[in-house]
Amino acid sequence: MTANDGKRLEGVHCTMVIKVLAPAVILIRIEGTDVGELGEAPFHTLMPLLETAGSVELFIDARSARGPSIDVSGDWARWLLAHRSHLLHVSMLTGSRFVQLSASFVKSYAQLGDAMRLYSDDRVFEGAISNAVGNALARQRDN
Repeated sequence: MTANDGKRLEGVHCTMVIKVLAPAVILIRIEGTDVGELGEAPFHTLMPLLETAGSVELFIDARSARGPSIDVSGDWARWLLAHRSHLLHVSMLTGSRFVQLSASFVKSYAQLGDAMRLYSDDRVFEGAISNAVGNALARQRDN
């Protein structure tokens, strides 16, 4: 994947787009209700990106998500815990109280502490993405 394309995963209840915005900056956009119908596909899509970049800044835009199932939250928590050494941070924009509660569970279970930031203001979240992309591109120019 390059900065201009992304991987679209579609189910009956949920759509997820995983996109590389800049070197080591990944955006996941989730719409709908993730009930597990995407299976392991998101993790299989992310793994080569982690392996290539080493450490990444992961942004999750869940403002249009209606919330994951408990099983899906558990799957994400286990995956993040297993791969947290590859994560500089995880930043998540939530659009509802239920999604925010699910994200808080994931943050706690994955032992991310300050490495996971929860946002409720889309402008602040988008500003964080813009800063991460700008910094990544500056690092790339300097190398």
